Amino acid sequence: MAEKVTIGNCELWHGDCREILPTLPGCDLILTDPPYGIGADEAANRSGKLAEKQIMMGSAGNKSGRGWKNYQIEGWDKERPAPWLFGLMQEKGKECVIWGGNYFTDLLPPSMRWLVWDKGQRNFSLADCEFAWSSQQQAARVLTLPRGEALQDGKEHPTQKPLRLMLWCLDMHPKAATVCDPFMGTGTTGVACVNLGKTFVGIERERKYFDIAVRRIEQAYAQPRLFEDAKVGAGETAVQGDMLLPANAKVSGAGTASAGLPGYTAGTTE
Repeated sequence: MAEKVTIGNCELWHGDCREILPTLPGCDLILTDPPYGIGADEAANRSGKLAEKQIMMGSAGNKSGRGWKNYQIEGWDKERPAPWLFGLMQEKGKECVIWGGNYFTDLLPPSMRWLVWDKGQRNFSLADCEFAWSSQQQAARVLTLPRGEALQDGKEHPTQKPLRLMLWCLDMHPKAATVCDPFMGTGTTGVACVNLGKTFVGIERERKYFDIAVRRIEQAYAQPRLFEDAKVGAGETAVQGDMLLPANAKVSGAGTASAGLPGYTAGTTE
């Protein structure tokens, strides 16, 4: 059974994208970061425990674990998504951006455009950069962005991307009004869509991360929008001083996905 939560222009599904995505209409853009099948949750857990041990022994220079967090091993990155799902994403989205594209080169067609996130740090224990496959047949692009920005965003997932990285991706698709992330995680793509006034559909299988995504997107709608041409809801805005606030940031309703969070509606479907 899948559960749907609606917040403003965001439709969030708790369930398996293999079951939910085939039932959804097409969109302008698929922007997602699927599991790579490399055990990322296990690696993050090991690194977090090592950082904790270093702190206890006094060997971590800044006493903070150098940015590491002890994540639980949950098994969501044991294997890559099924090949047919990559075909379905390309059918559903007029354009696609898939992070971790270097892990899926045998499942995706050759493309002129690759997006590169340069983390601005060398000789680190993790990769210096990450790659996204793009369906656009245009020149490749690179963004230099410190990996620590994800921590500043409030990183709660081992592979959570910085908000500014997702905003950069969306900037490559200015005409994309509807965006879907079948592997939503903690909802960074959705938060970016809220900031830009785009319609968002997200799917997440893990309850813990789904609830975090609901909270983050709810909080994003609660933030004042400073853009004069901000588009929210059905194109309506509420004006407070010289700031524009989403008119639909508060939606009455009740449900279980986000207990204690105001302003959402929830429902379930078979």
